[in-house]
Parts: sequence; C-alpha cells; structure tokens
Amino acid sequence: MGIEFPSMQLSQNVDQPWDPEVDETLVCLDVHQETHDVKSFTFASPDGRRFSFEAGQYFLFDFPTGSNGEARCYSISSSPHRNRSFTVTVKRVPGGKVSNWLHDNMAPGMTVKGQGPLGHFIRPRDEKTKLLLLSGGSGITPVMAITRDLADRYEPADIVFLHAARTPTDLIFRHDLSGLSTRMKGLRLQFLPETVTGEQAWPGLTGRISPEFVKLAVPDIAGRVVMCCGPAPFMAAARSITAALGVPPGNYIEESFDAAVIDEPGLDVEAQPSCKVYKVEFSKQKKTLEVSSNHTVLSAAKKGSVRLPSSCSNGVCGTCKSKLVSGSVEMIHNGGIRQREIDAGMFLPCCSKPLSDLVVDR
Repeated sequence: MGIEFPSMQLSQNVDQPWDPEVDETLVCLDVHQETHDVKSFTFASPDGRRFSFEAGQYFLFDFPTGSNGEARCYSISSSPHRNRSFTVTVKRVPGGKVSNWLHDNMAPGMTVKGQGPLGHFIRPRDEKTKLLLLSGGSGITPVMAITRDLADRYEPADIVFLHAARTPTDLIFRHDLSGLSTRMKGLRLQFLPETVTGEQAWPGLTGRISPEFVKLAVPDIAGRVVMCCGPAPFMAAARSITAALGVPPGNYIEESFDAAVIDEPGLDVEAQPSCKVYKVEFSKQKKTLEVSSNHTVLSAAKKGSVRLPSSCSNGVCGTCKSKLVSGSVEMIHNGGIRQREIDAGMFLPCCSKPLSDLVVDR
C-alpha cells in the first residue's frame, strides 16, 4: 500500500531544518487516544530535521487509502516550540475514508507523505491583544496549538478559551487545558457540552452557543480578537453571534477545511459572450465540460458533477492537486503547491482558470 517501515533510528542531526520545498517523508512516532473517537498522531522527519511552523498552521497529507491515495489537511495541535516533531489530532468520522483509515491503521514506525506547514490562521503578534479562542468539536486543534504556544512562551496573555462539544466525554483536551489553566494566570476556560450524556454530574451550563451564553461567558467580547474553528454550522453561528455582540469584522478570524465550493455567479457561459470558452476533459471520468475563461476548473467541475477532491477552495491546502496532461491555465495559488510540482505538470483546479482546452488526469 506504499507504506514503509524504516529500519534506522531517527538521526540526531539537529542543524538541518525541514525544507517544505524538498522534504515530504514523515514517520509516525506515537498514537495517543484523546477521547473515545479522537486520536493524536505525532510525526517527525526520519532524518531528524527540525520543523518551523506557526501555531494554527496545518499539514497536507497524502494517505495510501486506495489505489490513488487520499489527500487531507490536518491542523497541528502541538506547540511550535517542540520542533523535533509535531502532532495532529483527528476525530473518527462515521463513513470517513481517511479518518477511519488513520484510526485503524496508523502506528508508530509507519511513514506517510506530508506537505507543509501551510495556512494563515495565526494569532496577532501584539502582546496586548486579548483573545477569544472559540472552537467546536475537532476544530479545537489549531486553537489548542495557539494556547500551547503561549504557555511555552511564558508571556502575559489574556485568553478566554470557549469550546463546545456534544457531551462532556467529547471535550477534546479537557484535562490538558485544565492543567494549562493552573499555570497560565491569564487563561479562562469555558466548556459547553450540548448534553450531559455520560456525565450526569456536569457542573456547568449545557446547550449550543447563543448570544446569551457568549455574552455571559465573555462580557468583554467586543474588545477581543476572536479566533474560531469548527464545523461550518458552528462557525456560521459564531460569526453571527460575535458580530451582533460588537466584534468588528477585522477582529474575527476563522479556519475551516469544510469549505464547500460555492457556485460562481454567471457560470452559464452563454450569459457572458465576452469570455472565451474552452473544453476541459477529465480523462479518467470520461467527461468533457465547457468552461469559461473567468471561472475556475474546480467550480465548473462541481457544477458539471465531476468528482474532484477539494477542501479550502482557494489554493491553500492542495487537496485538489491534479495532473494537467495538456493545455495551460492561469493559476494564482496561496502556497498549496510546490514549484517542482508545477514544473512536473501539476496544478490546483480550485484556483486555476483555463487559457486553452485542457485534459486533466482525473
């Protein structure tokens, strides 16, 4: 299945940094059960290279789950100050191809391909900034990394950490956060399970986030920078609630890997006669679409029922990376593809517009 089991011990060469343009092999060092359906996976470079990343960033992995493999983005949940390795934390999703494969198969010693660090979900650098770290479910991972980063810095911090989950037993990092709060004087925790299933003696409030709860939990929210991550419905609610409570748009930052491709207006090429129209063939699926020169290949594929993996939809994560067999595109990406991959004929359909007829190996 493309999995290797390295026989050598990790190198002790501490002077070599991980080079995102060249390095890609990662070895699993540890698997840790966080909750009944969440595991943390710790990875390192087989050559002992040190990682340089910002708390809140993520890695794009290629997992050998089938004949062609699957690409997925997972946020780093560990502190950037522990740079010999990094950890990602993954919830098992019913029916999820990759999350179930990881939970059932990933073990210490196994290697995978990874690209990163990637992403811009990074806290403001002003030490006086007051933060509200707002997360739902497994969206806790990047804000947990931010909290661990601040803990390792031993800098003054004013943080409200508000985490929502289905039940108390689903509160990821519950005990880790409680431990951090005993030594971080500026960290205040607010846990919000939807129900008390599994822990009938839960001492706090329950339910879903609401304007009333957030105002009660964070009375000075209008003066904080909000960093939010979680399922799309959770973030939609958080966005609305925080805006209603006075948080300026510039002080609301969110991260999501479930971003759906939104149909672009005017996707009907006949409605825009000034645009050129090209034929885009998806060779493996034996489908050919007409795509306007002012729309991305991915948006047209979604509209035409062509199956392409996608996540961020703006050239950051690299999930949709595909081989361009022939033709040319205008691609404006945000770090989700390496130059050597572009040189090898790869491209990102999510941020590429056709400049000619195309043949895509999908």
